[in-house]
Amino acid sequence: MSIFNLKNTLIIDAITCTALFILCVFATATVAALLGLPSDVVTVAGWIGLPSALLMLFVAYQKAPSKGLANLIAVGNLGWVAASFAVLAIFGGQMTWLGIAVVAVQAIVVLDLAIFEAKGAAALPRLATA
Repeated sequence: MSIFNLKNTLIIDAITCTALFILCVFATATVAALLGLPSDVVTVAGWIGLPSALLMLFVAYQKAPSKGLANLIAVGNLGWVAASFAVLAIFGGQMTWLGIAVVAVQAIVVLDLAIFEAKGAAALPRLATA
């Protein structure tokens, strides 16, 4: 049995989103300086992490996880990946080498999580409607 089942993947994703929230909201100036990004971009990224983490935990701990919500999380992660590459395209000239590496690597990790979540969602049974 793989550790990357839907529940574990959602929990790992929620932990990373929570860490993002804490770092980007409570250490905005430091993170912005290290990455070479505007503080507003860092703050917005952090605030996106909190509701994302809550949704992921909600789905992870449902008795019968919602296929629709699991797919929504996977699609949201794909949106995050696209936004990460947009940040690189828009701000790459002012970013530090560390910032470029961090944004690129986290985008690849989030893409991996999205794939695991999509596979997990696909394996869920469709609930019958009355």
